[in-house]
Amino acid sequence: MLDHPKLTARQQEILDLIQTAIARTGAPPTRAEIAAELGFRSVNAAEEHLQALARKGVIELVSGTSRGIRLCSHTVRNINAARGAQFASAIPGLSQLTLPLVGRVAAGSPILAQEHVEHSYVLESTLFQHKPDYLLKVRGMSMRDAGIMDGDLLAVQATREARSGQIIVARLGDDVTVKRLRRTGRAIELLPENPDYPVIRIQPGEPFEIEGLAVGLIRNTLLV
Repeated sequence: MLDHPKLTARQQEILDLIQTAIARTGAPPTRAEIAAELGFRSVNAAEEHLQALARKGVIELVSGTSRGIRLCSHTVRNINAARGAQFASAIPGLSQLTLPLVGRVAAGSPILAQEHVEHSYVLESTLFQHKPDYLLKVRGMSMRDAGIMDGDLLAVQATREARSGQIIVARLGDDVTVKRLRRTGRAIELLPENPDYPVIRIQPGEPFEIEGLAVGLIRNTLLV
């Protein structure tokens, strides 16, 4: 039996929604998104349920951000254990992933070059809806309002394609950055989730490549 606090049916729905959003987009939902998804009349109802989950120690709320919701470490372990028990027998050998942790990326070199890999971690594959290829250490607070903080580990699926609205890892010349992609016609913009940072507009002919897609987020403290 898993060791976790007893949740109401509605609280469990919200917890499932948070975990699904993190797995799909790399960021937790906003209060407004929770309210819309579950049919609440106002965001206050969503906030009340989130506060209840925080009091039970299931999640942590980060003030000052619209997506400031984090799964506590034991919640992640319980999710992994439950899903691992459900799927491990059906998919033997796929219950764990070994993911390299990428630190600072040297100018012009591939993200997964050996000199960039700081460590490797073994994680439950069932934590992610889409299989990541590596973990990227986040630098700075430009994605703060998406719940992505300095020092967090972003789970990234290597790809050259992404849809508008998704959080991506992008290479701009010699720099690698995490931003939300916005396409408008032929125009490409990289949006921060912090008003203190500027929007990056990709001009025609400028070097730009999509390196990967955010598929999950892990607090660095969970992997100590």
